[in-house]
Amino acid sequence: MARFKEGMPSQQGWIHELARAELHPDAEKLLQLDRVLDPQQLVEEKTIEFITELRESFSEIAHVFNSYSENGTKYPEVKIYSIAQTSADFMLFRNQIKLLISNPAHGVIQISFAQHQRSTFSVNGQVQQSASDDRNSSGLGQAQDLLAQIGPFRDIYFTFQGERISPEQISKFYFGEFVKVTRDPKRSKGSNQLLLDQIKALLHEKGLEL
Repeated sequence: MARFKEGMPSQQGWIHELARAELHPDAEKLLQLDRVLDPQQLVEEKTIEFITELRESFSEIAHVFNSYSENGTKYPEVKIYSIAQTSADFMLFRNQIKLLISNPAHGVIQISFAQHQRSTFSVNGQVQQSASDDRNSSGLGQAQDLLAQIGPFRDIYFTFQGERISPEQISKFYFGEFVKVTRDPKRSKGSNQLLLDQIKALLHEKGLEL
């Protein structure tokens, strides 16, 4: 008999709940333990789970990306913060620009860029939102929504523009876009000028002109 692989509670926890209900059917009715079968509850749990998986994926990518920055000496690192007074919302932060991942409505995960006009402050690693956040009005693009869908057998998944998506797809795409948007143009220009000067010097040594 094949054994269940370990997984998230919303993926494998149902069989444990079913067995407990079989052992104590009267207690199940009293405590309403069958709430796991409520579609609205399932969507809420899956939303938190998806955002958590997104954060884990973003964190793994950021760890590799930041490892090349040599503690911020080569280029600014990408920071990841929780957002205060929310269940699982978080944000990426670099060069006064944010990428926010939030749950603004039932079954909706919103991804949006925002520019912070003043310095960011945090309490215990949680960013405090302030009136200086200028979301979606800084030429950084409109917010994008990931929508929860309920399958024929009450399986919950998220879609973007009607297509089913995974946390890995979202984190890979948006991390790349975030790095491009938050790149310091002055640093890039300076690096390009240095490279150009090096090429000119090399060509001069070979008696050539650029």
